[in-house]
Amino acid sequence: MTGIVDYNAGNIKSVERALDAIKAPFIVSKNPLDLEKVDRLIFPGVGEASYAMEQLRTTGFDSFLKDWAAAEKPLVGICLGSQIIFDYSEEGDTKCLGLVPGKIRHFSNLWKERNPGADEIKMGAMEPLTLKIPNMGWHDLTFCNGGSNLLEGVKEESDFYFVHSYVIQPDDPVIIKSYATYGMMVPAVVQKGSVTAFQFHPEKSGEPGLRILRNYVAADL
Repeated sequence: MTGIVDYNAGNIKSVERALDAIKAPFIVSKNPLDLEKVDRLIFPGVGEASYAMEQLRTTGFDSFLKDWAAAEKPLVGICLGSQIIFDYSEEGDTKCLGLVPGKIRHFSNLWKERNPGADEIKMGAMEPLTLKIPNMGWHDLTFCNGGSNLLEGVKEESDFYFVHSYVIQPDDPVIIKSYATYGMMVPAVVQKGSVTAFQFHPEKSGEPGLRILRNYVAADL
């Protein structure tokens, strides 16, 4: 059984529709006690990091998610949920859950710090000057560092739907399992132990996204 964390800051309905489409059983709850016995969690999110963290503390999901990850149980974070599992976000100067070491930084700050070499410039590394924030739209993925078991059956360069202004920057780049490109390398799938972060929206990404969700809930299908 899959549990969906409802903390008043998530894209719950789209995740529900996707799980219905693949006929995967799930429950949604605002109460951590209701999700204690599920096999895996989906932690969605939209909006602003500091508000989301406030909601997690109010509902008790902050300590619940920390205990869940410490017990090495499967957890998938989506969009904002993929970001606030890290230590810190520049959005609202927010201390986050700290399930995975790393920071969340705004595109503009990362672009300003870049110092591309001549080869990168030839390949369009100066493109950020013309790019809009938020990054909103479809991008193909490049697999790296051995990929992820959750990407099994997904063709490399499949398109996925992104909406974000902030970028995952894990302390250990080896845990990046795929990336997109938007003026720089944008970590798209990050996996450390039982915790996986999807910067894109698998539930809004057509068949490739549904394949990822099928892989995640495979034991129930």
